[in-house]
Amino acid sequence: MNDHPVIARIRLNPHSRDVQRDLRDATQMHRTVMRMVPDGLGDAPRHQAGLLYRLDETDTSSTLLVQAARLDPAHLPTGYGQADVKSLAPMFTALRKGIGVRYRIVLNPAKRERLSLEEKGTRGRIVPLSGTDADQWWLRRAAEAGLDLHVLTPTSMEPARPRGREAPRMRHSLLRYDGTAAVTDPDALRDAVIHGIGRGKPYGAGLLSLAPVRTT
Repeated sequence: MNDHPVIARIRLNPHSRDVQRDLRDATQMHRTVMRMVPDGLGDAPRHQAGLLYRLDETDTSSTLLVQAARLDPAHLPTGYGQADVKSLAPMFTALRKGIGVRYRIVLNPAKRERLSLEEKGTRGRIVPLSGTDADQWWLRRAAEAGLDLHVLTPTSMEPARPRGREAPRMRHSLLRYDGTAAVTDPDALRDAVIHGIGRGKPYGAGLLSLAPVRTT
């Protein structure tokens, strides 16, 4: 994958049956966005493509953001939505230490359960985090990603519910964070944007969006 992925902003058609199906089923949504990346990517195609996505919803519209090394919206179902594809290269070029940015990210904050000494050698289950624990988790991960958070505003999202025979029998708790931050490490931040943050990437988590802070 190159250092300059592209991002597609797809304004979803609410009358499309494919859209309606995908909004109900996180597994189907993942399959749909994977149609936009090239074939022949091996056993881990999402990872190889660098594919991340996020659903941004308002009272009047739903926009699907999809990021990858290469994307072809022509492979989406007919009538799925209107797509606009842009390179992230200008945004990466603009990143400098100390500049202010606005950010948005949907996350699946979680930690692995700590087990007793008697259970040594086995892996604890993944425990979702909420409230202050989730906020602290995001503060730590943001710092690792080269961001010094100034404002973080959490919004609870509908959990991602994978369906289907092969889907994991669990729902993925999602939180959206919006706010402002200062860039502390441009290289770490580029890496976080390209690879995403946290768990739940196949279900719409991990995509970090950045925009410059407007000054008056």
